[in-house]
Amino acid sequence: MRGRHVKRLFRMNPQFDRDTLAQRGFTVARGLIEPAACRKLAALWPRQELFRKHIVMQRHGYGQGEYQYFTYPLPDPVERLREALYPGLAEIANRWSEVLGGARRYPPTLKEWLKQCHAGGQKRPTPLLLRYREGDYNCLHRDLYGDLVFPLQVAVLLSAPGRDFTGGEFMLVEQRPRMQSRGEVVPLEQGDAVIFAVNERPNKGTRGWHRTAMRHGVSSLRSGERFTLGIIFHDAA
Repeated sequence: MRGRHVKRLFRMNPQFDRDTLAQRGFTVARGLIEPAACRKLAALWPRQELFRKHIVMQRHGYGQGEYQYFTYPLPDPVERLREALYPGLAEIANRWSEVLGGARRYPPTLKEWLKQCHAGGQKRPTPLLLRYREGDYNCLHRDLYGDLVFPLQVAVLLSAPGRDFTGGEFMLVEQRPRMQSRGEVVPLEQGDAVIFAVNERPNKGTRGWHRTAMRHGVSSLRSGERFTLGIIFHDAA
């Protein structure tokens, strides 16, 4: 899976609905990664030399299942996908920061952003591979690893619903000020990517813009095995 094959593995110019992302805090890029490439990425799971850390969720109260953080240098497809996704999302991130009155501005390239992360002491890579088996689930959470946070992240479903597993739906919960929380199940097929808010998104109300907190998780797997590739753009302290 070296660089010359990358263009065949995923769309170099990912297409997604920016309006939906702005209005609901998430959107889906359909068929971002080809099925054959999904299987190859999931097959990286046992290659321990590619990972810096292995987490068993139930030991930490995160749910039930496992995930592994890739180490640097990232596998070529993961690195290229992270680089390809970042610029378009950085434009949206800057818009979000502007309407919420934030001072943070995100640079146009991932290299520049990671340079800021590393200068701030956040040097450990955060892209990860997750595996769920029957009965596994992921509690609602936010992926925050330090003071520097890129406000959007991506999860790509590498397994095929109905064939490789059942259950295991991707879930988002929006915590609305002075209102009940609202949940959303996001249907995904193999190779689809959900792009969503890491922590907060702007929401326009009758009195102007305000922050809406969001969390994400995965419902219980009823059968089979489910792999996901997570692309987080800020590194960890």
